[in-house]
Amino acid sequence: MTLVIGIETSCDETGVAVYDSARGLLAHELYTQAATHADYGGVVPELASRDHVRKLLPLIDRALAAAGCGREQLQGVAYTAGPGLAGALLVGAAVGRALAWALGIPGIGVHHMEGHLQAARLDNEALRTPFLCLLVSGGHTQLVDVRAHGDYRILGESRDDAVGEAFDKTAKLLGLGYPGGAALAELAMQGNPQRFVFPRPMLDRPGLEFSFSGLKTHVRTTLRQCAGSDQDRADIACAFEIAVVETLLGKSQRALQLTGYDTLVIAGGVGANRRLREELDARLAVRVVYPRVEFCTDNGAMIAYAGCLRLAAGQRDTLEIAARPRWPLSELQGFPSVLSPK
Repeated sequence: MTLVIGIETSCDETGVAVYDSARGLLAHELYTQAATHADYGGVVPELASRDHVRKLLPLIDRALAAAGCGREQLQGVAYTAGPGLAGALLVGAAVGRALAWALGIPGIGVHHMEGHLQAARLDNEALRTPFLCLLVSGGHTQLVDVRAHGDYRILGESRDDAVGEAFDKTAKLLGLGYPGGAALAELAMQGNPQRFVFPRPMLDRPGLEFSFSGLKTHVRTTLRQCAGSDQDRADIACAFEIAVVETLLGKSQRALQLTGYDTLVIAGGVGANRRLREELDARLAVRVVYPRVEFCTDNGAMIAYAGCLRLAAGQRDTLEIAARPRWPLSELQGFPSVLSPK
């Protein structure tokens, strides 16, 4: 049995979870800093770091209480070591490393993207490698060939804005504030899908790369040509969302043909988008697996689970408090699959 606490502080969410290899996820707590950063239209790194300092220890206590266990019962500590904001990462790394040292138990720094890749397995016991993963978040848009646990090959990624970043920037253009991805998706539901047709970036050329910066320009230009009414904004939001979903769908179809896999796993915050889920389910002839909606965005559960896998495989980190704001997924080492979610 391995009882692990997971700590996530890579950006503007403080997440803590307790995972048991025998009983599954026992508890998870999450604090979002959205209100803190809303006035600035984006994440302010220093404010994010300070908020993690204030919230992390109380969240650890709450997660342990919800799991019905004390610190002395923990057998491992997992924390996000990168990629992410340097100061925010150091908060979680320092607390995680100190907790492991104080309790005399192993600790391990987890790759944030590996956490997202593994999140779907929390609720999908039968999910096995290999599979294709479409990782769509605020900072990443990637098609990943998951050949085995820890063996990842990036088939294509965005050359500029990540899809979540494009959603937030487009929402700002439409006056929706920050974070705007969910608000844009809600506004798009009120739009007329036939009024505007936006380009599907890079879908007319071979390859698996993405580019979403041009869509923002198209939104700005279209908005200037309209009166800017509520219906105009809804129609533009709808056209933008459809263009993004069609692009992600088309590139995923190409990658599935390339790999020959029969399973597509969706990971990252944009994976919660309703239109994306509906289109993938309706138009792909393969199994599509999603994390629970609450595990699409950054959270401690995915870090606890990914850390549990690596700790159970015998991997350990030194006492060094280290954070890697830039950390290519391809640099991770593989490990045997020793656990399955419960």
